[in-house]
Amino acid sequence: MAQPFTASADGAFAERTKTRSELRATPAYQAYQILHAAFVIAPILAGIDKFLHLLTNWDVYLAPRIANLSPIGGHELMLVVGVIEILAGLLVAFRPRLGAYVVMAWLLAIIVNLLLLPGFFDIALRDFGLALGALALGRLSKQYGS
Repeated sequence: MAQPFTASADGAFAERTKTRSELRATPAYQAYQILHAAFVIAPILAGIDKFLHLLTNWDVYLAPRIANLSPIGGHELMLVVGVIEILAGLLVAFRPRLGAYVVMAWLLAIIVNLLLLPGFFDIALRDFGLALGALALGRLSKQYGS
C-alpha cells in the first residue's frame, strides 16, 4: 500500500508528521517512556538506599580490590557511589540522551566490580541487561528525548 508523502522545498519526499497524540500511541514512544521512568527512578532509589540500607547492605557488593584503591574506605566509597547514582538519575530525568549513556557506562563499571567478587555473577548478568536497557533508552532518546 502506498504511504502518504509531501514534497519539501528541496524536492525530497517526507512522511506526514505525526501529531503528539499519534506519537504517544506508538509502541516505540511508549517503550521510551517506560525506560525513561525506570532509569530515573531506579538509580535515584538505589543511590538514596546507599545511605539508608533499607533494601540491602550495599557494602557487601564492593569488591575488596576496588575498596583498597579508595583512600576514604569502603563504606564511604559506597556513599559516594550513592551520590553519583542520584546525580545519574537526575541527569536521565533532564537530559535522557546524555544520561542514558552515563548510566550505561556506570552499569558497566558496576559489572566489572561484581566480576571481581565470587558469587555475584548473577547480579553482574542482571546489570548487563540493565546496561542494554540504558543503551536502548539512549538510542530511543535520539528520536523522542532531549
